[in-house]
Amino acid sequence: MPAIDFEQLVKSMGDAVVVTDGAGAIVFWNAAATRIFGFTEADALGQSLDLIIPERQRGRHWDGYNKTMASAQTRYGTTLLKVPALHKDGHTLSIAFTVMLLTGVQGEVQGVGAVIRDETPRFQDERALRKRIAELEARLAAEPSGAA
Repeated sequence: MPAIDFEQLVKSMGDAVVVTDGAGAIVFWNAAATRIFGFTEADALGQSLDLIIPERQRGRHWDGYNKTMASAQTRYGTTLLKVPALHKDGHTLSIAFTVMLLTGVQGEVQGVGAVIRDETPRFQDERALRKRIAELEARLAAEPSGAA
């Protein structure tokens, strides 16, 4: 089997790959991250993750991020996390992602990598379907018992 060029793999993935340092500054941003979030690599590198985190979620995000950095543990390595995110133009996205802790030679956590997918269309479809089901159930409940 030929050697795998992991840099090429990550740069060309259809899902976004975003890597941050221990303080939460973006140190890697692939082309899919640009497609999903609208920020270029030059826009994103060196910036805080606040770039894509809605303001109302920032406190919770940073509490979790700091806890992960301190404990060197995350439950989102195998569990898909679904949260809102921000696009460069200001509209809200629905994203799903997993994270991996990136460690140094001594095993210390040096950063976090995330593989992110835009699930906005699926989220909107599911929300519309839930609304339609609720409307149909309400209509059915309002009908006289003998109606068919």
